[in-house]
Amino acid sequence: MKHVTTAGAALLLTTTIATAGGLDRSGQSVSALFEDGTYVELSFGYVIPELSGAVTTAPSIGSGNIGVDYSQFSAAVKRDLNEQLSYALIIDQPYGANVAFDEADLAYPAEGTQAEVRSTGITVLGRYKFDENFSVHGGLRAVTIDADALVVLGGTPYDASYDSDTQFAYVVGGAYERPEIALRLALTYTSAMDITHATTVGGASVPDTEYEIPQSVNLDFQTGVAADTLLFGSVRWVEWTKTQINSFDYPLNPIVGYDNDTFTYNLGVGRRFSDVFAGSVSVGYEKSNGGVASNLAPTDGNSSVSLGGAYTLDNGVEISGGVRYILIGDAETSFATFQDNTATAIGLKVAYTY
Repeated sequence: MKHVTTAGAALLLTTTIATAGGLDRSGQSVSALFEDGTYVELSFGYVIPELSGAVTTAPSIGSGNIGVDYSQFSAAVKRDLNEQLSYALIIDQPYGANVAFDEADLAYPAEGTQAEVRSTGITVLGRYKFDENFSVHGGLRAVTIDADALVVLGGTPYDASYDSDTQFAYVVGGAYERPEIALRLALTYTSAMDITHATTVGGASVPDTEYEIPQSVNLDFQTGVAADTLLFGSVRWVEWTKTQINSFDYPLNPIVGYDNDTFTYNLGVGRRFSDVFAGSVSVGYEKSNGGVASNLAPTDGNSSVSLGGAYTLDNGVEISGGVRYILIGDAETSFATFQDNTATAIGLKVAYTY
């Protein structure tokens, strides 16, 4: 069943701000920890959002496409120390955002606005197997975040830069497995982090910007349902209501804030067609909550469908990839309506077990 699970994983690596709530991008998977033997993987994703809206009271005044294409990268190494102990090192880009109103009509209130959030995460995990059924895992995650924003909403542009800050979270979890039917149920908790950015506005130093990257819980599962056929899925909860970013002297604070926590669901089925090839299909869903969305993140929920495949070369290298098509939930901001928007995400993973 290994080829089947990898085909599904290649799709899920492309989780993005277009497909998940808050600033989520990678989904912070720990799946590498459950691979057999010594394992190495490299994953790449490319996301193409099509996100546009118009002034609610004047539909002819449009924002143009404010979504900016971007790439994602992750890597992981896992190794067994003995029959019970193993460890993994995971590198990803867990949080991010990127919007630019450079195609907006001149009369659009946010014309000229742009904002970007960047991050890098490094996670070190250990796993202890009590027996072939039960295990626990845990470790430490370091995340570095920085950002820039140029907000034009009438009057003087607000031009802010938020210097890089690195903070730490702890990760704990457990898993139940039944190898004979490829069953695994894994629960992982990640603690919150308090971020503090040294901040400049208009080139001048101002008081620091402080906010919380919230706690989260991931539930991942898989089970064989027939010969060479696997059912897999995940549920991710993030307490985004804890994130309220108030920037110094910004007239419409919070510059970024969330009214709802998010639950993101994925469910799929994979099938091994031969000793070297497997394919999968999956669907994703995140509820639309309504209310007023941020002008810097005018989305509200999503649904998606994904297709993937995995091929194993003669030398044992496994190449897997997939494409995900996302229907972005309609959103209302303080002055605009965004509807009928989409995104396409492409993922590729190269893995080797030895």
